[in-house]
Order: sequence, then structure tokens, then C-alpha cells
Amino acid sequence: MSDIVITHARRTPIGKYSGALAPLNAVQLGTHAVSAVLRQSAIDPGLVGQVIMGHGRQAGNGPNTARQVAIRAGLPETCIAYTINMACASGLKAIVNAALAITSGECEAAIAGGMESMTNVPFMLTSDARNGWRMGHHEVTDLMYRDGFLCPLADQLMGRTAETLRIQYNISRAEQDEFAAASHNKAEAALKAGRFKDEIAPVTLRDKKGETLLDRDEGVREGCTPDQMAKLKPVFMDDGTVHPGNASGITDGGSALLLMSAEKASKLGFKPLARLEGYAFAGVDPKVMGLGPVPATADINRKLGLSIDQYDLVELNEAFAAQVLACDREMKIPRDRLNVNGGAIALGHPIGNTGARIVTTLAHELRRRGGRRGLATLCVSGGLGASLAIAAV
Repeated sequence: MSDIVITHARRTPIGKYSGALAPLNAVQLGTHAVSAVLRQSAIDPGLVGQVIMGHGRQAGNGPNTARQVAIRAGLPETCIAYTINMACASGLKAIVNAALAITSGECEAAIAGGMESMTNVPFMLTSDARNGWRMGHHEVTDLMYRDGFLCPLADQLMGRTAETLRIQYNISRAEQDEFAAASHNKAEAALKAGRFKDEIAPVTLRDKKGETLLDRDEGVREGCTPDQMAKLKPVFMDDGTVHPGNASGITDGGSALLLMSAEKASKLGFKPLARLEGYAFAGVDPKVMGLGPVPATADINRKLGLSIDQYDLVELNEAFAAQVLACDREMKIPRDRLNVNGGAIALGHPIGNTGARIVTTLAHELRRRGGRRGLATLCVSGGLGASLAIAAV
């Protein structure tokens, strides 16, 4: 895998729930990201043999959303495309599969990414509606809840698993709120300094009033403080500590990365953003799904002969502050290298997009800082962890 490089990586701004990107569905968000990569690279579309997109909440978007993205982005009908649902790891798994496809000779170049419009996840009539309702009241099911917030294996809401980790690792609410506020502070600083400029492909939105350009992530709170967080009520336990402020946002977005061999990149005259070093996936108890990054990262470090302090930057997805802090208790990540431009608490966590988004952000920031190596890792609902190591070229 060390021969596979990322030459280009772009993403949409991340839109807040029912925010600016609400008029766009997941396919449109994914298409925007893929189109941005194609425009920036100016690669011959015929060279892109596969498009692999993560998409976690697929209901109502039509079959094989990755194929829809590929065609709508202008790739030829001969381009193979398929969609991955590995929940939070969908976008990262898409990158791994693209690398494996190139390594195995299935294609010379591939686009991998992820997409999600959590705003547009539909509601569903209960299954007995298929056979007809004679009379009486019947339920409508929220698929955001049914297919996302609730883990059927743990029989718990995702936030309750974060509370479990908070108790297990004795993580105070103050520590969580400080971490969450810092995520917003770092993201605010990154936006003001233009550090996301190279990765964000602005979205033009049109309505009756005219055109609006969205070129920054919507969820970042300016001047956020722990005191503001302290006013929010816990959601998952009466005496709990996890609340909307120290959890990731419900958001919309898409990302895309162009991958190929280093040799192919050289022939095409591309200067790669990064090369892939290795990957690992791991399983844990679904009730402590937030610990998934711990064994996944331990496995990748074992394979590569690395330790956590050998990564110049670490992007650990912030599903919940308690979850990141629990992982850090085990992994001992240098804080000045962790989510340096903020994480999902500030930016948001569009499920199928996030794995690709954190790799996109990591690759650009690694280049900007002149770093040598970076780690992208995240927990996954159902009790999984995923990690991907990249290196500067």
C-alpha cells in the first residue's frame, strides 16, 4: 500500500442541520466533491476506473449512490462505482478499498470519498404498512434515530455509550466541556487563518433571492467557552454529562480524494499530497464503541513498527468529547498534535463523509506544516474502530 498516493483531496463545507446545505441531498454533495477533484486535477476522466463512496444513511437516495455520483460528476459510463456503508468508517473504508483496487490492478486511478445529508434523512412508515392498514393510529419512524442514533447491538443510544466511557474512565463534565470549547476555538482559528481554504470546494446555492456562496463550515461557534457549555443540559442520563455541546453535530457534507500509484502520479505530473502507509480495523464491545480507535491504532502501529509519538498530526474523530478523552487515556496522544484545527464537535460529523473528511484535512495540514506522518482514526457505531496512516511525499 505504501506505493499508493493521494494526489488531490477536496470537500464541501460542512453544513449544520437544516442549514445552508439542506436543499442538497447526499448525491449532490458527493457529486460536488468529486467534480471539484476532477476540475482541480484535470485528469482524463477515462483514467478513473472506480469511484467508491461511503454513505451511511442511504434511505430515499436511490440505488448505489456512488454510481449516481460518478455519472453526475461527468465520469464515463465505463467507470465502476459502488457504495460502502460501514457507518462512521464508511469514507475511510472507501479510501482503503480504492487503494486495494489500484494495488491489485483493477484500475490505475480511483476516486474515494464519502457523503451524507443528515438533514434529509427521511421518516419511514412502519413495516406493516406494506400490507395495508385497516384502521387506527400507526407510527412513523425517524430513520435518523432508527439507523443512526440507536445501536441495536448495545440497545443504547450512541450518547449513552459515551456516558459509559465517562464513568469507566472517571472523566468529569468540566474536562469534556473544556475539550469541546477548545475544538470550537481551534476550528475558529483555522477558519480565520484560512487553513481550510485548500481543502474546501465552495458551494453555490441558488434560491428565489439569488445566489449565496458557502465557503466555510457552518457549525463553528465563535468565542466558545467552557462556561457556555456548562449551561447545557445532559441528554442521555438524568445525572449524566454528555450534552449537545460536547457531542458532534448533526451535519451535511461530502469529500473526495483521487488515488493512484506513485509511478502513475509521476507520469501525470502530479505532486502527491501524501502516500498511504497502512490501515487497520478492529472490533470492541458495542457498549464501549468509542474505544474502537485504541485497538485499531495499536494494530496499525504494530504492523508499521510505530508508536503514537511518531505521528506529527492525529485526526481522531470527535463523536463525543468523553469518547476522545477515553481513547486518549489509553493512547496518550500529544495534545498539541491532536485535531489541531478542531474536530467534529465544532465542524460536525456527517456520518458517511467523516472518514474521508478527516483524511482530507489531515493530508492538507500535514503538507502545510511540513510534517512527516499523520494518523486518521475514528470509532464506529456497533463496536468498531478504523485507523489509516499517511506520510508526506
